[in-house]
Amino acid sequence: MNYGFLELLKLVGSLALFLYGMKLMSESLQKLAGNKMRQILAAMTANRFTGVLTGVFITALIQSSSATTVMVVSFVNAGLMDLVGSIGVILGANVGTTFTGWLVAALGLGEFSMSDLALPIIGCALPLLFSKKRARKNWGEMFVGFGLLFLALRFLQESMPTNLQDFPGVGDFVQGISNLGFRSWMIFLLIGAVLTTIFQSSSATVALTLVICAKGWIGYEDAAAMIMGENIGTTITANLAAAVANVQAKRAALAHFIINVFGVIWLFLIFRPFLHFIGDLSVVLHLSHYNPIYSDPDLLAKTFAPEERALVLASIHAGMPLVLSLFNTLAKGANVLILIWFTKILAQLVSRILPQKGNEEAFTLKHIKIGLLSTPDASLFQAKSEITLYAQNTLSMFRKMLQCFDMPKGEYEQEFDKLQLMEDESDQVEVEIADYLTKVSESRLTTENSQRVRAMFKIVSEIESVADSVLNLAKAIMRRNDQGVTFSHELSYKLHHMLSLAEDSIVTMCTNLAMEYREVNAKKAYELEKSINDYRTILKQEHLIAIEEKKYDYSTGILYNDMFSECEKIGDYAINVTEAIKEVGHEVE
Repeated sequence: MNYGFLELLKLVGSLALFLYGMKLMSESLQKLAGNKMRQILAAMTANRFTGVLTGVFITALIQSSSATTVMVVSFVNAGLMDLVGSIGVILGANVGTTFTGWLVAALGLGEFSMSDLALPIIGCALPLLFSKKRARKNWGEMFVGFGLLFLALRFLQESMPTNLQDFPGVGDFVQGISNLGFRSWMIFLLIGAVLTTIFQSSSATVALTLVICAKGWIGYEDAAAMIMGENIGTTITANLAAAVANVQAKRAALAHFIINVFGVIWLFLIFRPFLHFIGDLSVVLHLSHYNPIYSDPDLLAKTFAPEERALVLASIHAGMPLVLSLFNTLAKGANVLILIWFTKILAQLVSRILPQKGNEEAFTLKHIKIGLLSTPDASLFQAKSEITLYAQNTLSMFRKMLQCFDMPKGEYEQEFDKLQLMEDESDQVEVEIADYLTKVSESRLTTENSQRVRAMFKIVSEIESVADSVLNLAKAIMRRNDQGVTFSHELSYKLHHMLSLAEDSIVTMCTNLAMEYREVNAKKAYELEKSINDYRTILKQEHLIAIEEKKYDYSTGILYNDMFSECEKIGDYAINVTEAIKEVGHEVE
């Protein structure tokens, strides 16, 4: 066989089809799981053991450890999970991701190949793709992705040369770096890490490794080292994503990296004995007829007669995918059993390496810096967390204005500059959240998610209006100081009462935003809004009478009127947020 450029393109195309099938299946599974997946994550991380089991289950379900890790980071940022709990889930995700290897080895490269049924599966899924119901479409995409996965495996096997020498230059290169002991391990570990970083999928690189081993390109030790490299490569993706994120995201990504690097280090210390154990166990479990350590040419020559060697090698290569899947699962499982007792220490370590910056401003993005997630549901969960934080920071801005209310003129000017900066940052955050929601809206959304996006656009606009009103109050205080106006005890009392009502309305708004939208009870918000409106009406009437009776001068009256009117606006904006939430909460399934 002359292996030319066309054959090379077929190989690359087969790998691209595998990656696309994997992506399609993973994303459709995440869409199908939706809120339930996040509810399971939030509910089952009470301790390190349930966290590990949750990580295993969800990653095996959605076929993506990266997606699980990103969700975990979002939960840590939202305060739904602590760093210790997130480490437990990450440990479990490492084990859960090995399920793909078993899927490929057992159904794609075994005696029975699912590729024979790939086209019928895609054919059966075709009607589902044209269904008007989103859930049916997701099922259709999942089956199409599943079929493409195994169809791509067949193409990959067929496009890969059986004789390595048919692949110009590659045969000599692979032979030159194989069977060199520790040096080979390091080379193949690096190859595995680089390929995983390029493909952005450890599952794809593991599948490629299994196909290569089934063809007999590389031996048992080198293949195991390559899989270990893939375990490191998958953490590089998460760390790159977290590079622009907040400190909690960076800590979770760093913990993932430390976990996998630790697993590689201790495994290299007992590499050959561990491989011998896996090989013997695979024979006992009937995964292979021979211990794959005999793929080493020297051991093969010492142990078997010349006429047996070809048959033994063929048998070892046929069973290698299952043996390597067993190696990957047990190696990661053993790493979990070791590190599960040290999750608190690991959390302390990454917190010490990446300390919280004390000078971080209030209005900064903390949840959506990682970018869009793989499904609209997950992306909207991030957006909800960011909007909740945005509202909390606006409340902090209001309380800062209250603290400065009675400050002397000189001290107040310094604090006013900070309030003005906070409002500028609030404007920027509003734009960035809106840009993010625009990107989400470009995806294929369910009716409910479309309503959520529209509601969120309205919510961020109203929150920003609250921040504008807070700055207007701060400016009124500045004018009061500049003009030397002093409010009487009675006016100060009434103004502080109005400010207290406005603060309560913002607090209630924040509480409602933090809840699941469908569970929000707007009764308290409406009661507060009515109280603010009623009190504003009373103050307005009293103000007009006071002006007529000249109880205070006109400039004092203007300032007083501006301030209680601005509080009434805050109440309006806050109730608008709750009403936007209720538009989603009252939607019929």
